[in-house]
Amino acid sequence: MSVIAGRIRAIPSWQVTLGFALLALGFLIAAQLASEGPRIRYTSQERTPLVATALDLQAQQESLKDQILAIRADIGSLETTGEGGAAVTVDLNKQLEQARIAAGLVAMTGPGVVIRLSDSTVAVPTEANERDYIVSGTDVLAVVEELWLAGAEGIAVNGERVTAATAIVDIGGSVLVNSAYLAPPYDVSAIGPSDMFDRLTRSQGFVDFIRARSETFGIGVGYAVQGAVDLPAYAGAVNLRHGYVDASPLPLASASPAAGTDAP
Repeated sequence: MSVIAGRIRAIPSWQVTLGFALLALGFLIAAQLASEGPRIRYTSQERTPLVATALDLQAQQESLKDQILAIRADIGSLETTGEGGAAVTVDLNKQLEQARIAAGLVAMTGPGVVIRLSDSTVAVPTEANERDYIVSGTDVLAVVEELWLAGAEGIAVNGERVTAATAIVDIGGSVLVNSAYLAPPYDVSAIGPSDMFDRLTRSQGFVDFIRARSETFGIGVGYAVQGAVDLPAYAGAVNLRHGYVDASPLPLASASPAAGTDAP
């Protein structure tokens, strides 16, 4: 023991200190290596579920993007359909308005012509039929039909709107139009194209009417081409109407088959 103790005492103090330092360093390195294994294993074990979660979230995100794109496409389709539906609605409204006009359910104002039919002032011969010298429902109907053929868009007789279902018949000394009893003179007002009167006077049917009723029996046929003719909407009221289109007499001119528009 004395020999070992003597050898220990013979070792320099710096070597002893260095030895302890190296020993402590060795313990530290060993401890560090021992702790690295669990940490690396922990990191590897935790990384797998995190990656799976990230991939799942990414898949959900892609799915949501697809849904957004699909919804946007649906919205665009609906907007297009809505525009188309609006166009269809506008077109249907126009057709409805035209149908209402054709049915006489809409009041109209526009350029047109007024044909006035008045009873003859010629003395009735003794052997003649007095009824041939007064305006009949047939006369009014003939003028109405000729105006339709000339392109009239709307017609009224003494303010009573004429429709496709209108009946024009003689009732005693008056003419029944729709359910209104009208007394002479009869103003047949029509709205139509600017050349409507020219078409009317060139019509063989109207020419024949003038010859048969005006030239033969003296039935008065006058006309007034106006810039604004008012046609009321069909009402179907039962009343007696007599007079002119407005309160003042119209500047009428005599119509003849040879001349299209005679001067007033």
